[in-house]
Amino acid sequence: MSLSQAQKKALRSIGHHLSPIVTVSDNGLTDGVLAELERALSDHELVKIKIAVGERDTRRAVAEQLCADSRAELVQTIGKVALLYRKNPRANPKLSNITRFENHHGRH
Repeated sequence: MSLSQAQKKALRSIGHHLSPIVTVSDNGLTDGVLAELERALSDHELVKIKIAVGERDTRRAVAEQLCADSRAELVQTIGKVALLYRKNPRANPKLSNITRFENHHGRH
């Protein structure tokens, strides 16, 4: 599942308004972090993750590992925040950030 640039742009627009709901700290990718990420992706499809570890290269490696472990796509990284997306065909429309904000596209 590879996202096109247009899809990434739309997801970034939705993700801009989200707050990080999973944090990776100095403890790294623990089972608890991976379980919480799995739950968040299943519920919300598009999630922000705060990666509060090391240098830029380390954060990038952690983001890529999170994607590999969760079968998600990396939409964007800015500083210590990564935006991940994984489609859920049976997502709850009240929880899914994609469904809730699909017509928003950054306009107020």
